[in-house]
Formats: sequence, structure tokens, C-alpha cells
Amino acid sequence: MPMMKLMSAFHAKAPGPLTRVGRYVEIEGIVQGVGFRPFIYRLANAHQLDGEVCNTSRGVSIHIAGTGSEVEAFCGEITEKSPPLAQISNIRVASAPFVHWRGFAIADSHVQSSRDTLISPDIAICQDCLAELFDSDNRRFGYPFINCTNCGPRYSIIEDVPYDRPYTSMKGFTMCRQCHAEYNNPENRRFHAQPNACPICGPQVALYDHRGDRILADDAVKRTIYLLRQGFIMAIKGLGGFHLACDAQCHEAVLRLRRRKHREEKPLAMMSYDINKIRSYAFVGHGARQVLESARRPIVLLKKKFPNTISEAVAPQNKYFGVMLPYTPLHYLLLHDDFTALVMTSANLSDEPIIKDNGAAFMHLSSVADYFLIHDRRIYQRSDDSVVAYTAGSERIIRRSRGYVPAPVFLDKNVGRVLACGGELKNTICLTKSNRAFLSQHIGDLKNMGSYAFFRSTIDHLKRILDIDPDIIAHDLHPDYLSTQYARENEQNRLVGVQHHHAHIASCMAEHQLRGPVIGLALDGTGYGTDGHIWGGEVLITEMSGFQRAGHLEYMPMPGGAAAINEPWRMAIAFLVHTFGENSFMNLNLPVLQDVDDTHIQTMAALISKRLNAPLTSSVGRLFDGVVAILGLSYRISYEGQAAITLEMKASDNVDGIYDYGWKPTEPVQVQIKPIIRGIVGDMQNGVAIQVISRKFHNTLIHLFADLCVDIGRRHGLNRVVLSGGVFQNSILLCGMIAALEKQGFEVFSHRLVPCNDGGISLGQAVVAAEHPFSI
Repeated sequence: MPMMKLMSAFHAKAPGPLTRVGRYVEIEGIVQGVGFRPFIYRLANAHQLDGEVCNTSRGVSIHIAGTGSEVEAFCGEITEKSPPLAQISNIRVASAPFVHWRGFAIADSHVQSSRDTLISPDIAICQDCLAELFDSDNRRFGYPFINCTNCGPRYSIIEDVPYDRPYTSMKGFTMCRQCHAEYNNPENRRFHAQPNACPICGPQVALYDHRGDRILADDAVKRTIYLLRQGFIMAIKGLGGFHLACDAQCHEAVLRLRRRKHREEKPLAMMSYDINKIRSYAFVGHGARQVLESARRPIVLLKKKFPNTISEAVAPQNKYFGVMLPYTPLHYLLLHDDFTALVMTSANLSDEPIIKDNGAAFMHLSSVADYFLIHDRRIYQRSDDSVVAYTAGSERIIRRSRGYVPAPVFLDKNVGRVLACGGELKNTICLTKSNRAFLSQHIGDLKNMGSYAFFRSTIDHLKRILDIDPDIIAHDLHPDYLSTQYARENEQNRLVGVQHHHAHIASCMAEHQLRGPVIGLALDGTGYGTDGHIWGGEVLITEMSGFQRAGHLEYMPMPGGAAAINEPWRMAIAFLVHTFGENSFMNLNLPVLQDVDDTHIQTMAALISKRLNAPLTSSVGRLFDGVVAILGLSYRISYEGQAAITLEMKASDNVDGIYDYGWKPTEPVQVQIKPIIRGIVGDMQNGVAIQVISRKFHNTLIHLFADLCVDIGRRHGLNRVVLSGGVFQNSILLCGMIAALEKQGFEVFSHRLVPCNDGGISLGQAVVAAEHPFSI
């Protein structure tokens, strides 16, 4: 929660307690769509005040009149008693003419030229609505779209601000007499709830087969439950898009879903009715439970229990399940029939955005889903489920999307209007205004025109609803990224290129409101360096305005270029050639040299020797790839980061050993890889278990970078270390690095509010660009 600014007229001579006074109160923050005006209405009546409250394009505006003591008490209680989902970022109180109002009223919204409204994210169903959903005497019994001012859809249904029904996808549904009465009753919790509806006047669900023919059923939800129990795959329209669902205990259904979706190995998310269901197959700690049950309802990574009844195909070769609790009434209705868990994975084609429209679902998912459960409320803003890990005592966001967006990250100072375009993988965009940075929902990998269209529409939508016309556009240095090309198409703006790893460290600094210099450890798979090489194992002395490269992994060739990312055996050959020599490495008794065709191996060795199609990289991600292939665990991956996850999953819990390491005392320092690879190969040939080797490799990286920070910290007089980059999704490295650095006396900062992976670099790009000499 940001520190609230209170600008008040009460510092002047206070009026007498019975003196009649007037006040203007302007409130900014997340104050629309969260029951704020009804709260103000009730608070004003409790203090016997007259006046009015209305939504504006900046937030909420109040004109109040009454005795001085009651007005002062009223203003004080706004922050003390505000609705739980409200977030007040700023209050301005000023004197106003005393007006003889007749009571207190909620007035029509005012549209102003400047917009500073903070829009609430989509929120899980509240306990009051949940109780009504299963109350057979309630008129909304079993209604899949039940909501009130304290819960329900927000960002996903908003077309424009202010947040009023005509500017949402509910504009086509006219409230019936009873709903209209609730909407206008200040004592009802649906008072001015914009998505308010019931079975008579609101959205409806319908069931279709994969050919697009409607299936007539007395209860489409109950028929869907029956079909799920029979092992069928369902496409289900949710809050931010479609899910593909099946019974997580039905092994054949899960395998069929993987085969049809062409998703061979990446874990599938699940949803269970309550915590007790989840505890039957996964461990749920106190911190993880709090995140699971929060109104945001993200997917949370939980360690598996053994044995369990979940299909092995849900998360193969992984110690964790990704699990969420229901967040819409429709989800609760589907899971109420005693499923242990349903697979609930985003409905999209490979590398495409999540599907949100009914027509697109029938067009693209007919070969995947057997049946479709759809509804007729439009989704304006698609939004994937957010993903969170509870690690090192804190919630760590891996994918920031539904439930979190578009709530801002608050900065340590006001900045100009910047649009940051993000990177290529896990793309998000960021817009800044005043002391707020607005990150978009997860857009995904910008590798096709579908994702790029989503990228462009998201920029346009956020610019419109946030009223931000950027002066500066920030982008990655990589010239071939579609996000970079978008920036360069907008030459009327000032363009600022930001180095990838500088953006990583700056993003973590921004969320902690840090100013440099700091030691930044930026460890990931790929980032375009200022020297034209591929970086990814970087120690940077970082300030917002610039950085100095203090150290990095020594450069290694990537034989075949980008192909090496998907085929880790290529990096294994590069590391083996580098360590043992081109004429000796083939004599080693290693699985990779036996499993991969000799011709392919010799081709890679020739590319390395001749420096043909073998760009140089300092990436820790590529080091993980090479080690995984040397160990014979994987030679080809199907999703980004898979090799590193495989190695993390194999690591033993109680191994203290490390491999030799060192660095060349150059400027910048270059970490030598040969000792590490020699140690790993030696252990393999001595029959040491892969689980032990994996843990020793992790331990080595922790000790290596901690010692390197000590060396650099002493030379530069620095004692703060910032951790960023996708490698820190690895809980062994994150927890181990924090502990090792704190033991050496460092103050350590890591990501919590935004992803450490490329989903967070748009924030870093924005704050770096805001420091540029020509920034406003």
C-alpha cells in the first residue's frame, strides 16, 4: 500500500464544532468498482452530513456540508474505514461554499479532460455472494454471474472510464426491476454494482459440441459436470478468456488434452474447490494459503504429496503442481460436484494469446475441445491467470496478470509519461504517469502476428483508460524484436533503447524504491548486450541512469545460433570442446556423446572451431542447458526454461559440496567455466548420482556469485545487491543466494511485486528511460 498524501484545509483555523462548513474532497486510487461511493453515502449519513459523491475521470469527488466536527470526523474516517478492496493513493481536502443540500446523494459521473482513475483488477467472488450461490431460497441460486460491489469482474469488462455500466460489457444487459431496486438501494451491497444481474436479466451460459451445435439441456452446468466425469475435454469461457478443462484424475483425458494441444511436457494448471481438496495432493503452508485464498486468486506453485491421485501427466518430471482456487461463481458450480481437481489451462494455440471470444473459440479449438461451455458477456481485455510462488518467506510473482492488473507499482518520485515496450519473451508493456507505473497483463511471446496484435491493442487500451499520451518510448536494444520495431515506428516520440539486463535490475530497484549504485546480479537466458553479444550472466554496478559491467561468465559459442536454445545438446558440445579440447572431448564416456548422432556432433564442433553461425553468449541459462545435456537429462526442450527446471527438480536437498570455480581479474571480471564442467564430468565418470551433481552445481553458482559480489563490493564500496532475471525463478538459487549474500553482510533485494523474468523488464525500461537527459 503506497503512502497516502493528504492535502487538507484543516491546518487553517479550525471551525467551531457546531459551525456549518463545506468541503470539497477529491480521492484518487482504486476507488471505482469497489463499493466506494456507497461507502461514502453511508458514512455521510452516519455523520448527518449533506452533499453528494460522484465518480470522475480522476477518481471520486465529494462535496460535503455539515457541522465542523462531523465534517472533520467524516474526512478522517474515509481512510480508516474504506472498503477492503479500495486503495487510496491521494486525498485532497479543500474549503467549499456551504450549500443547503437536501440530504446526501450519489450523483451522475463527471467526465473530465484529465484521467487519473485507478481501475480495480478482476476480483474473486466474495463470501456473501458464494453463500447466496448455494442458497436454494435465494433468487440467484446457482446463477453463474452473481456479484456485488465487493467482488466480480472489473478490468476484463471495462471499455472506458469512468467505471459505469455503459462503459462495460454489461451495457447490453438491462437490469430487471429487482436488480434495479438493489442497484439504487444504499443499504444493499449491490448499490451501484455495475455488473449487477440475475438469471432474469443477466448473462447466460450455453453448451455446444465441437461442431458448434447447441446442446439443449435443462442445466448446462450440470451437463458439463457429467461430461467432465466421462473424460471429455471442455472449453470453458471464464473471466479473462477460455480455459481447457478436464478431470485431473483422469489420466487418459489429460494425455488426450496434451496431445491435442501439442503441449508435451509443460505443467498444466489445476483448480480445486477448497484448501482441503488441495491438501489431498499438495503441501499448503501458511503463506501459500494466504495467497491462494486472496481476492486475486493466482495459480500458486505447491510441492507435491506422494502418493496422490492426480494424473502423472499433469506435471511430469516436476516436484510442484500449479494450483488455484475458484474465482468465479461458474468455477464454484463446476467444482461443487466433488472433483478433486480439474485441469484448467489457458485455451490458446502454441505461442498465441489466450482466446477470449466465442467465435474464435469455435474456430480454433474445435480440434482440441469436445464441448464448449460459453456465455454471452463479452471479454474486453483478455487476461491469463497469474502465477505465484511462495519462496524465501514472500509471495513472488512469476506471471502478473488477472487479479493484479492494472493496479500500479508506486515509484519513489514523479516521472514523465513513458511507454515501455518490454522484450520478446513473456512480454508486458508499461506506462508511467506521476509516481505510478502501470504494467499490462501478461501478453506472451511476441513471435507471431496474433501476439503482436494483442500487444498493440493492449497499448491502445491502457493509453486510453489511463489518459497517458507518452512523450518517450523505451525499448530493448535487440533490433529484431517486434516490440523494438513497434517503438521505431513511432519516431514522433523520443526513443530510448535500454539494455536488457540494466532493465532487469532497474525493475527490481523500482519496486523497492531504491536509488543506486547497487550491485546487480542479472542472470537469465538471453539479452542483447552493448557489445553485440548475447548476455545473461551479468554483474552490473547499476544506477537508474546507467550501469557498468563489472563481471560476467566468459563467452561461449552457441553452435547453430538460436537453435541451441531448443536443443541443449548443442551447448553441451560447446562446453565440452571448450573444456577438454576439440580432439579430446569425444573420448569422454558421457550419455550425450552416445545418444546424439556423431555427424551432428562433428558438425557442431566444426561450427565452433570456425566460428560460423556460433554467436557468443555469457548466459547462465545456456550454462544450465549445457549441464542438463551433459548429464543426459534432456537434449531437446519444448518450452522456455525447461532445461533449468529439469535440473532444479533433480537436485538433492542435503548436499553441501561445490565444484572449483574462479575468474580472470580482467575488467570486467570473466568467470571461468572450465573448472565447473571438469568437476561435473569427473563426478559423472565416478558414478556420482545425478541428484548430487545437480545440487553441487547449484551450490557452486551460489558460492561463485556471492564471492564475486564480495570482491566487487569491496572494490567499489557497495553493500546492496539486487537480484533479477529469470534464473531467480529457481528457488534453490534464490534462497541460497539471499542467504549467502546476507551472511556476507549484504542487504539483498529481490522481486516480489513484478516477475524477475522478462515479464518485469518493461518496468525497468520505463524507469531507466525516465532518467534520460531529455525526459520530462
